[in-house]
Amino acid sequence: MQPTVFQQALGAAFFRLPDSLRRLHSLRGREAWAGRTTIERGGNPLARLCARIAGLPAAGEDVPTLVEFSCDPRSETWRRDFGGSRMSSTVRLKDGLLRERLGPIRFHFALHANDGAIWWTVAGARLFGVLPLPASLFDGVRCREYEQDEQYRFEVEATLPVVGRVIRYSGWLAPG
Repeated sequence: MQPTVFQQALGAAFFRLPDSLRRLHSLRGREAWAGRTTIERGGNPLARLCARIAGLPAAGEDVPTLVEFSCDPRSETWRRDFGGSRMSSTVRLKDGLLRERLGPIRFHFALHANDGAIWWTVAGARLFGVLPLPASLFDGVRCREYEQDEQYRFEVEATLPVVGRVIRYSGWLAPG
């Protein structure tokens, strides 16, 4: 059986992760996970415009969340539903970096596993897939996946220079 995208990206460190992270990132084929998410959106008009262009979910507290995963060794598609606000993306591994497109920007993420968590940091980005953007522009874009009380948890934050906070969301997911 071929390794998953995350197994390839993290190598041996993948197998030292907590059970819930290994389970989610070992998926093959299709599977849905459900949970709850709290979503905060930035108030700056530019932040709202960036969030709309990227297709990010609306703000809400304790929002019912469903993520449908479709996974093979080359890519994973995540179809997220945050209380009716839908967001979809596909991640692929290339040159050791995870690539994900959100709106017109394709992000290149470096993944690191330490202290029982997966940390995503922006290593590069391209506008419309061709125009390189400086990674430093996205220093405020962070993601952390971890386990708490034997449950898969996530935190995502995007803050941009001048624009401020675009979004921050955190929550949990479980198979089912």
